[in-house]
Amino acid sequence: MTDSPAFGFEPAMPFGGDALETGLLGPILGAQQFSGWRTEATKWHETAYLGGAISTSPTLRIKGPDASKFLSDNTVNDFSKMRPGSIRHGIVCDEQGRILQHGVIKMVGDDEFITMWLSPTLDWRWDRSNGAYDATVEDLTGQVFLFQIGGPRSLEIIEAASGEDFHNLPFTKHRESTIAGGKVSVLRLGMAGTLSYEVHGSISDAHAVYNALWEAGKPFGLIKQGRRAYMLNHTEDGFPQANYHFGYPWYEEPGFGDWLDARPGAGFYNQNPRLLGSVGNNTDVRYMTPFDTKWDDVISWGHEFTGKAALQKIAENPPRTVVTLVWNTEDVTDVYASQFRPGEPYDQMDWPHDMDFSSGTFDSNTGEFRGWAYRADWVLLDGEKIGIASGRAMSLNYHTMLSLGFIDRAAAKEGTEVIVLWGSEGKPQKEIRATIARFPYLDAPSNAAFDVDSVPRLAREQLTH
Repeated sequence: MTDSPAFGFEPAMPFGGDALETGLLGPILGAQQFSGWRTEATKWHETAYLGGAISTSPTLRIKGPDASKFLSDNTVNDFSKMRPGSIRHGIVCDEQGRILQHGVIKMVGDDEFITMWLSPTLDWRWDRSNGAYDATVEDLTGQVFLFQIGGPRSLEIIEAASGEDFHNLPFTKHRESTIAGGKVSVLRLGMAGTLSYEVHGSISDAHAVYNALWEAGKPFGLIKQGRRAYMLNHTEDGFPQANYHFGYPWYEEPGFGDWLDARPGAGFYNQNPRLLGSVGNNTDVRYMTPFDTKWDDVISWGHEFTGKAALQKIAENPPRTVVTLVWNTEDVTDVYASQFRPGEPYDQMDWPHDMDFSSGTFDSNTGEFRGWAYRADWVLLDGEKIGIASGRAMSLNYHTMLSLGFIDRAAAKEGTEVIVLWGSEGKPQKEIRATIARFPYLDAPSNAAFDVDSVPRLAREQLTH
């Protein structure tokens, strides 16, 4: 009998017995659904959601005179004008210009930064630098939490929980506050695609802060959101996400794979992945550059960084861009119907999206533990492959099936009809008609454009700061 790893429940999340379903995200067991993904994916559009899907995030503190130089050398971003209280969407690339990891960089003080979801890539780059920088890197993973509050009433909930006016907090900024007696950092960003915030703090305060946010949000219609509904946001709001829409070329980076394997679990998401969909084992088209994801506006060309030369070459004629694909309802229905006909059915759409939470569990058929699963299907135009579709999402808000398409720029015209070749290699495949639609598909005001002056402020007697 093969030993199975033991999984603990997400440490930052209070386990109140109210989760309808739990499952794995990497090695962490967490809530997949609370009131049901359908409710969690729709109701927040009028109110707000409280999410803990990534409450334990890979987190680093980088501190010292050369902290900004280390980040500048290893990301596409510019930090020369960044000031404490600011946030960057950090992108690390390999020498080919492919995204090696992306996440959030928060400047918390002079020469001090906190990064989320840029580990283990930055850890490896730090080790490889052999003391070339006058700085320190500290792993805070497991010592801190990250909660997300997204939706049109999220600002009111943040203010009610903290007793502080946050109307003057601009998009991509953060500031300190207190919730339930715990010191927290409130950031104006998130994955709702519209007005949203994150709350960060010490793991020792996590349960108290989560419960305080929940209680403060009840009068505003706050709902708890599990992972299944949370992932749907990324396709609706047009934000490509690693481990869902694309993977990272960690094991193609010279030396990185050995470094990861020497640290059990560090390479989990990209070690022996299961490559599903009609794209099969073609990894080249599965990896992304910042041009493929429409993040090229993040690139600062005025400094040297890994991958700059490759990205400059790509910038001359970027081959791909990202679009929204709306799938034909009749063709999608036929995929479901195939399981009720004789013969082998098409790959099924058993869940609202294609992120597979069975990874890390034992597969008795192969005698091995399942690796992370990535699904990508070819997009065809006039019978020719023009790119891939990934991040299939059942959108109840728009009553349709959506995905993102990473396709040839020449074909990326709204209204163009294409084919998504649905089905893994060696299995029955279905040509699903799809139409290139608006991007992002979410039609709510963006976080940056949201008019916070339209949101009621706390009464003066409710303010504690």
